Amino acid sequence: MAMMTGAEYIESLRKLNTRVYMFGEKIENWVDHPMIRPSINCVAMTYDLAHDPQYEDLMTATSHLTGKKINRFANIHQSTDDLRKKVKMQRLLGQKTASCFQRCVGMDAFNAVYSTTYEIDKKYGTTYHDNFKKFLEFIQENDLVVDGAMTDPKGDRSRAPHAQDDADLFVRIKERREDGIVVRGAKCHQTGSVNSHWHIIMPTIAMGPDDKDYAVSFACPSDAEGMFMIYGRQSCDTRKLEEGADIDLGNKQFGGQEALVVFDDVFIPNEYIFMAGEYDFAGMLVERFAGFHRQSYGGCKVGVGDVVIGATALAAEYNGVEKASAVKDKLIEMTHLNETLYCCGIACSSEGHPTESGSYIIDLLLANVCKQNVTRFPYEIVRLAEDVAGGLMVTMPGEKDFKSDTVVGRNGETIGDFCNKFFVGNGKCSTEERMRVMRFLENICLGSSAVGYRTESMHGAGSPQAQRIMIARQGNIQGKKELAKAIAGIK
Repeated sequence: MAMMTGAEYIESLRKLNTRVYMFGEKIENWVDHPMIRPSINCVAMTYDLAHDPQYEDLMTATSHLTGKKINRFANIHQSTDDLRKKVKMQRLLGQKTASCFQRCVGMDAFNAVYSTTYEIDKKYGTTYHDNFKKFLEFIQENDLVVDGAMTDPKGDRSRAPHAQDDADLFVRIKERREDGIVVRGAKCHQTGSVNSHWHIIMPTIAMGPDDKDYAVSFACPSDAEGMFMIYGRQSCDTRKLEEGADIDLGNKQFGGQEALVVFDDVFIPNEYIFMAGEYDFAGMLVERFAGFHRQSYGGCKVGVGDVVIGATALAAEYNGVEKASAVKDKLIEMTHLNETLYCCGIACSSEGHPTESGSYIIDLLLANVCKQNVTRFPYEIVRLAEDVAGGLMVTMPGEKDFKSDTVVGRNGETIGDFCNKFFVGNGKCSTEERMRVMRFLENICLGSSAVGYRTESMHGAGSPQAQRIMIARQGNIQGKKELAKAIAGIK
């Protein structure tokens, strides 16, 4: 099958029987739901750009399994060049959507599971690696979207999975059968889950012998029996339900998506199982997925940052302050922070190395440094954007006020007349253009798109402390002490 277009991808979703719930009710036509469709448009962009000759080198790759041309989101990295192109592709998509395009988690899961299953098989003589290769070939051949699901609800985080009062707070194997397993539990904060054809499930923490039933990784279709999703709320999300909403939406065309994914006794056939009790490899899988996903943030967040910087510069121009030295300095600082994140993404890619399976992995220390910076720099970029834009981005009247023909003035002026009169900018742009950039910045900094930029920069791919633990583990303090001893003459 040839690679799908964005339109073909959207139509393929209509064939699924995915169960989606929102506001306590089942959403029958979730593909066209105004709160969900912008996130689907983001994923569609990953398909359309793959057909654009201008971006073919970044958006596509050659499958090492079949030799065929595939979407890069389904690729297993074969070199440091692949790793760098991944980051560049993510920056491009961030620039095109100014939001989360949702396929990174699946790509990062592919690469983590690929190398980990190879090493599980080597130790235990299992067939997980072959299972995964056959599954990945199926995904590549049909050009499908796969959601990578790692985060469990966790419950009491001071307790291990087996020690929870409720056994389902981590995804677990409830029953083992000759032809497969039955799983229970849930994955939360799942990016793009509703928009995916399939899911790959992974453990969320390193585990011990008592957690054997929780050390499980598998693939299942998004409409598997017993599986359903509860859509996550976002700030200002119901604006999308307002009739004729346009300017007030900010980023009208694109958006992110999160959901709680519930497994209510879901049967998984043997051929889709990639780990089933090998608890000693749970930590490796988590560490590798986290490393790949922390690398990703050096691309996607930078692309969105490019758009934020551009919108901030536009707001300064429309406010008539673009020539002020203080404003110029703030834009320079925003650019400096954004490019520093990109440097980290490229650096951890360039310092990558092959795993035992032959696939390439990033430098884990630098990947964690990348994500640690992402937990900070986008917040400063957003702060500066709000500083330059001014308070209008959060206090101006609604779109309907600007368009209102209700007469309120002594001389017959309408509400719309007054809004357009008093919110005029530098005179070189229309009031509507000024309002559009303000609403866009509100959406990026505080609204629905903040899920894909600001707040998600903090907790996506692990909280700041998770990276600090890895930096401590990978930082080789003892080796640095030896360097100091040698130069200082300490024996």
